[in-house]
Parts: sequence; structure tokens; C-alpha cells
Amino acid sequence: MNRPIDTLLVANRGEIACRVMRTAKAVGLTTVAVHSAIDASARHAREADIRIDLGGAKPAESYLRIDKLIEAAKASGAQAIHPATASSRRTPGSPAPSNRPG
Repeated sequence: MNRPIDTLLVANRGEIACRVMRTAKAVGLTTVAVHSAIDASARHAREADIRIDLGGAKPAESYLRIDKLIEAAKASGAQAIHPATASSRRTPGSPAPSNRPG
């Protein structure tokens, strides 16, 4: 079943995330930023419509945890995740990415 995307989780931080969110908002999407505990007040988090705290202070404890990104997408109602270059790499112990809904 095809359904329109209205909410996008951006799995990145910094300038890249801001650019992706700016473009997403320009086409009418609600944006979701994920952040670590220390990035809670970062620009990408401030500019998002929805903010999800992944916890942890290091990327390996937050942004690089695919399971946390999927959990954040579900919690926010995001239908899509925009991957980041760093976030798309598998880290040891992380589950394999999935294209299955839900």
C-alpha cells in the first residue's frame, strides 16, 4: 500500500540536517530531529518541528544506534528516515537496517 509521507526523521546533525529539514519543510513535511543528550540545544534540534532525545553523549550511544533511530521514527510518527553518511554505517552490535514498515 502506498501512502504519502508527511513526517520525515532526519538521522543526522549539524548543517546537513538543517539543509535537509529546510528542504523538507519547503515541500510541506513535518521534520523530526534526533539528538544526543549533549546536542539537545543544537541548531538542528531547535529548527525541527519534533525533537527526539536519543540519550547518550557519544555518537555510538545515540546517532549510530539504528535501533534507537527506528524507535524514534515510530515514536514520532515519521513514515521515512533520511539517512546520514555517519548514521548509515553499521556499527558492531547494531541490528541490520530494515525496510519493513512498523
